[in-house]
Amino acid sequence: MLHLLQQMNKRILSIDIFRGLTIAFMILVNTPGTWGHVFAPLEHAPWHGLTPTDLIFPFFLFIVGTSIVLAYQNKRQYVNHGLYKKIIIRSFKIIFIGLILAAFTFDFPFIKDLSRLRLPGVLQRIGLVFLVTALLFVKVKNWKWYLLILVVLLTGYWYSMTQISINGQPPQLTKTHNLASVIDRKILGENHMWRHYETGGYVQGDYDPEGLFSTLPAIATTIFGIFLGLLLIDRRISPYAKLIIFVVIGLFLWLLGWWWSHYFPLNKRLWTSSYVLYTAGLAYLTFAVVYLLVDILNIKKWGEPFKYLGMNAIAIFTLSVFITKSFYLLHVPGTKTTIHGWLYHHLFTSWLGNTQFSSMLYALSVVVFYIFVAWWMYRKKIFIKV
Repeated sequence: MLHLLQQMNKRILSIDIFRGLTIAFMILVNTPGTWGHVFAPLEHAPWHGLTPTDLIFPFFLFIVGTSIVLAYQNKRQYVNHGLYKKIIIRSFKIIFIGLILAAFTFDFPFIKDLSRLRLPGVLQRIGLVFLVTALLFVKVKNWKWYLLILVVLLTGYWYSMTQISINGQPPQLTKTHNLASVIDRKILGENHMWRHYETGGYVQGDYDPEGLFSTLPAIATTIFGIFLGLLLIDRRISPYAKLIIFVVIGLFLWLLGWWWSHYFPLNKRLWTSSYVLYTAGLAYLTFAVVYLLVDILNIKKWGEPFKYLGMNAIAIFTLSVFITKSFYLLHVPGTKTTIHGWLYHHLFTSWLGNTQFSSMLYALSVVVFYIFVAWWMYRKKIFIKV
């Protein structure tokens, strides 16, 4: 499923650092000491709206698009069935890993009841989006087609979500009454969708933040990353000119997304079209800062820890999900306390109390741990490609 590769090709450092920053923040928001004490910026918006946490996943999909350009640009001239096969196999590996992580349990037979297994997920969406955009990139050479696809995806999704009635009722954008959730419930079934906590208890299957229909605009997010990659490899454009272009595109998309949000609200769970534009604009602007520091001003030391994470991004993220899940499931021998709870109490709350600060420090310590893991892998020249 995973194999070790020696790093042979030259990499663009700013891409690795940007990707590593994204992975670091993914781990940070996914592993608080306790979900009962989390700083507001480290939580997702309850529904409509945006927090810094809502930028992380689109930023990662954005840089997936850029990575596709770097990986397959030289292979576009020699497209064959072997290349298609590699792309398809790679995407299904990512999806399979996501499903394994969702299904795994420490109780015999070490797998959840498949009738209640959640099918969507972060890695599953990454795999699906990679499959579509990578095949698109190796097949379509004219960038104008990408613009047309973006327009079709974003306007089509907006029209579907806001203009098509549902069971004879006017379209809405509530958690249960929106077209994306209805489609997911019809295709996946409520038992295979996200189980989440609402006031009063857990709710099963009213919507899924990584559902099937909302994956369509997520493809648009990745296409915006493809444009960044095409600009990066264009040797006719100077670094300063590229920087200006990144900023101009970023501001344009950000403002366009902000304007559209008045009619189609920003919503990470639904991955609305305004959210795609808004977050893609911020991704361009954020990358412009990294590019300025690393590639133009040659200020690189600050990015070293994130470079290590970025060079083994999927592997580190997968490992973090597995260990976090294990720590919540396994108990300290002779007690009813989980490993997570024991670590959080003895290392943080025993002297800081159960506060937002101690919860965040726990999450930061987890990030530091995975930075050391990524550094060790880098030193050993271990680069895991899914």
